[in-house]
Amino acid sequence: MVRPEKRDKDHYFSETPSGPHQIRTITVQVGERRFYFQTDRSVFSRGGLDRGSRLLIERMEIPPKGNVLDWGCGYGPIGLIAAALNPHAHIWMVDINERAVALARQNALLNHISNVTILKSDGISALPSDLKVETVVSNPPIRAGKKVLAKLIEEAHQCLTVGGSLWLVAPTWLGARSLQKMMQEVFGNAECVDRKGGYRVLRSVKSADKLADDPTG
Repeated sequence: MVRPEKRDKDHYFSETPSGPHQIRTITVQVGERRFYFQTDRSVFSRGGLDRGSRLLIERMEIPPKGNVLDWGCGYGPIGLIAAALNPHAHIWMVDINERAVALARQNALLNHISNVTILKSDGISALPSDLKVETVVSNPPIRAGKKVLAKLIEEAHQCLTVGGSLWLVAPTWLGARSLQKMMQEVFGNAECVDRKGGYRVLRSVKSADKLADDPTG
């Protein structure tokens, strides 16, 4: 018996998804404000806002002014909600998935949010080289592997101002503790600021002491 050839499946961290589209609109309520997001196949959590992103949105601390980076923004819920609730801050949103980036841009228009810059980028490669941000937030692509997670943490440390913070959320059962150890190694500190429903919100702060240990950071 000859078995049929297996097709490669797109992932939410694929650069150029090739599968058919299936666009839908979901609703997300945050406080008294309602947001609308278009989603599609080959993007993360297309059926609705996932519990991890919800927990991160509830716990992350966004500065009222300055620059914020949403690393791996997907179709945009974390970064766009941060922008809407902090209209004097500027949110930079990046993702390697071109379908996700197109959706995030459309969702910014859909929700009348203008204080954002949304770029297709492999990490921070497309950002201005001299950009410094006060906060980095991410629901990271855990299934993409440790190499990608290490890249996220190192790039966050690189572009954060001293005193700036990295906020990540991860499932406990998919290696949140290992992620916290990786943050500890790069930043010299890492704490779990909340846990709920099998997820943990982790935070690291860029310190002057750690910068002195690594002049390139």
